[in-house]
Amino acid sequence: MSSNWTLSRRQLLAASAGLLAAAETRRGFAANDTLSVACIGTGGRCRRLMSRLTQLPNVKIVAVCDIWDEHLKQGAELADSRAIQATDFRKLLDRSDIDAVLIGSPDHWHVPMTVAACEAGKDVYVEKPLTHDLREGAAVIDAQNKHQRIVQVGTQQRSMPHLQEAKELVASGALGTIHKIHLTWNRNQTRWGRPDYKIQLEPSRWKQFLGSAPDQPFDPYRFRNWRWFWDFGGGIFTDLMVHWIDTAHWLMDMSAANTAMSIGDQFAAGGLWETPDTVQTLLQYRQDKVQAYFEGTFVNHRNRAMLELMGSDATLYCDRGRYELHPERGKKVEAKQRVDGEGDLRGLDFYEQVDGALYHLANWVECVRTRKRPACPAEEGVKSAASAHLANLSLRSGKVAHS
Repeated sequence: MSSNWTLSRRQLLAASAGLLAAAETRRGFAANDTLSVACIGTGGRCRRLMSRLTQLPNVKIVAVCDIWDEHLKQGAELADSRAIQATDFRKLLDRSDIDAVLIGSPDHWHVPMTVAACEAGKDVYVEKPLTHDLREGAAVIDAQNKHQRIVQVGTQQRSMPHLQEAKELVASGALGTIHKIHLTWNRNQTRWGRPDYKIQLEPSRWKQFLGSAPDQPFDPYRFRNWRWFWDFGGGIFTDLMVHWIDTAHWLMDMSAANTAMSIGDQFAAGGLWETPDTVQTLLQYRQDKVQAYFEGTFVNHRNRAMLELMGSDATLYCDRGRYELHPERGKKVEAKQRVDGEGDLRGLDFYEQVDGALYHLANWVECVRTRKRPACPAEEGVKSAASAHLANLSLRSGKVAHS
C-alpha cells in the first residue's frame, strides 16, 4: 500500500472528524458524541463494512446479529467488547441505545429489515440491491420519508473521489450527447464447487433465514451462496450490474429503464446455481434517449468491471480506480485521466487502494449527524435495483420486459 494511499486515508479520516465535529456543534452535541450502530447479518460482506466503520471517528458497533453462530462470533470480534449479540434483529430495533443499523443480510431481507428499522426510528446503511422484487420499492421509500430516516444504499461508487470528479466532467458537457453506455462485470472465478461447509443450523434458524421465501429443506450451499438462487438473490444482474447501472444513473441524472432484453447461460454452474454464470442485457431509457448494454460472466475477466459513457464528442471510461476521457476523432476535447488505483489487477475486478466503502460509510455517518441527503438514498437504490429486476424478468421469461 503506497504512501499516497496512506495520506489519502488520513485526509479522509481527518476531514470526516472535522465535518462530524462541526455538525455536532451546530446541533448542540459534544464533539465526541458516539454514534451507536448495530450490524445485522454479519457474514463476509457485512464484516468488511464493519472493519471500515470502526475506522471512523466517534462510531461504535454496540450490537451484532446473525442467525448462524459462527458469523455471530466473527461479527462480535469486530464490535465493541461489550456489544450485544442477538439472533433476532427485531430485539435490537427495540433498544433506545442503538442509533442506527448496518444491514448486510441476503437480498430478500433488505427491505423488511430497512422498513422495520425506519419504523423503529433508526437510520440505515443497507447493502445493494435495495430491493429483491420490483413491488417492494414503494414501501421502502415510504418508510424512509414517513419516518424521516437517513437511508444509504451501498452502491459506493457515488462516494469515490475520482468518480465524483468524473461526474463534473459529464456535467460540463465535455462528452457531447450521450446515447450509448457500456457496462461490464467479468470475473474468472470458480464458484460452483460444493464443499462440505459442516454447518449445523437449527430448524427455527433456517426458518428465520427463509423469511418470505418459500419453505424448503435446509441446504448449506444455498445458505452460503444465496446470491445465485432466485428465492434469496438475483444473480449477476442484481449482485454486480446494479453497481454500474447505479453509477450511470448518478453520472447522467437518468430516469428508470423502460425496456430490457436479456440472455443468460450456465456454462460452468449448471446443476448447481439457479441463476446464469454468463449474462448480457440491453436496457432502453426512452426518456433519456439512451441504450445501456451490460455483460457479465464468471468464466473470463476481460474488461473486468467498468463503465463507458459513449458521447458524440468523447468517451468516458470509469472503473473503481480510474477514469479516462478519450476524445472522438476530430473533436476539440482534451484527453484527460485520473488514476487512484495502483498496480496490476491480476484478474481482480477493482483496485483495493480505492476504498469506496470507507468513503460511502463516512458519507452516511456525516448525514446521520447533519440530516442531509446521503449519496444514495432509498429512491436511487430502488431505481437502480429496478433496472436489474427488469433485466431478470426478460431473462427468466425469454421475452422483452417492459416497466
